[in-house]
Amino acid sequence: MKFSWRVPGLVASVLIGGQAVSAIDLDLNSTDSIKQAASTAAYGLVKWYTGNNTGDVPGNLPAPYFWWEAGAMFGSLVDYWYYTGDDSYNEITTQALLFQTGPNDDYMPPNQTKTEGNDDQGFWAMAAMTAAEDNYPNPPSDKPQWLALAQAVFNTQATRWDDTTCGGGLRWQIFTFNNGYNYKNTISNGCFFNVAARLARYTGNQTYADWAEKIFDWVSALQLMDENYHFYDGSDDTINCTQVNHIQWTYNAGVYMQGAAAMWNLTQSDTWKQRVLGIINGTSVFFQDGVMYEVACEPNGKCDNDQRSFKAYLSRAMAATAKVAPFTFDLIMPLLQSSAQAAAQQCSGTAGPYGSFGNVCGLRWTQKQQYDGSFGPGEQMAAMEIFQSNLVTKVQGPVTNKTGGTSKGNPNAGSNSGTSPIVYSTISTSDRAGAGIITTLVLIGILGGALWMASA
Repeated sequence: MKFSWRVPGLVASVLIGGQAVSAIDLDLNSTDSIKQAASTAAYGLVKWYTGNNTGDVPGNLPAPYFWWEAGAMFGSLVDYWYYTGDDSYNEITTQALLFQTGPNDDYMPPNQTKTEGNDDQGFWAMAAMTAAEDNYPNPPSDKPQWLALAQAVFNTQATRWDDTTCGGGLRWQIFTFNNGYNYKNTISNGCFFNVAARLARYTGNQTYADWAEKIFDWVSALQLMDENYHFYDGSDDTINCTQVNHIQWTYNAGVYMQGAAAMWNLTQSDTWKQRVLGIINGTSVFFQDGVMYEVACEPNGKCDNDQRSFKAYLSRAMAATAKVAPFTFDLIMPLLQSSAQAAAQQCSGTAGPYGSFGNVCGLRWTQKQQYDGSFGPGEQMAAMEIFQSNLVTKVQGPVTNKTGGTSKGNPNAGSNSGTSPIVYSTISTSDRAGAGIITTLVLIGILGGALWMASA
């Protein structure tokens, strides 16, 4: 059934002729103002979604946006409900998170298996974990439950840990036929770490905590994270990870920050406290005059569709960290506030996917009071996340199974994944080429230097 679009109550009026509209007027001292800003950005985000249209696939964004970003989007919409109390998008969110689970309830759906990577699966797992922690309404009893879905992904990824090269780690790609199988990237291992750490906190099970320690130590030993807690993109196992691609992305810092904060919350250890503080200090590279930006691609105008969403995940992680590791609050909140104010000034466009509408959000928040002309689900999601993150003091902290969590788990979830045959789609030449484009560029960056990132 087609979703009936809800128009936000305070959307700024659109000027005639497709010109820019007034930016969002954000008052950070007003809960209602923050909620309205998040609502406006959420409306623009969901306008991009077609999975609820007749004949379309629930949970998918239309091309050229990839499956992983849809999972990230629905995780953001779970948080939108959590922060604002607005359930307008819960129906499509629940439908998507359940439809894409796959036959083994582990986010390995047949429509994605030919190109799915560990990071792709990880973003859907983090969305399910967020639903468990937020006490988002549980699925019907005959459907997989949020906690069990996160556990299933953890179990499938733990079996993929590869000690044959680089001293361990997850590969980027799951299947050997995809370009990028030889790349051990920081985000795949970061999603795995994030889920393990949050499962450890939620369940109290030591196995998850042990894995979180193991992953973090491996990332550090391989110098994918340096002594200043700067996270780099990854390395190629064909050279046994002896060289590292030093590009830095906000989402890498974000997933590790949130996971480290969960581990501190669980252990209360000085080691994890110092790690959390180190990661926060390391994010200074992503702030210009207190405003978040994607340092590797915003200055040179080369952010692709994936990278335009990355600030959403750092924003989300910073808010979660401030909540579960209260000693970080005074470090984090000023950055969330100044970034939200800047982002609001970028939400003054009118170009949309299916006709014009007001308050479309741009990418470059540092370009204050001048809409940069960009638009897409990534820009909308990032704006929504930075707005709603400023409501962190208005909500209960992420729950556990001892503090009111109601999601049912299954520590054996995903156990069928290794024995049940996977139904592969026919792999065309174009599919293979498409899966390898980013990897090819990344490997060029490792071997030839990532000079493009410094050019404006």
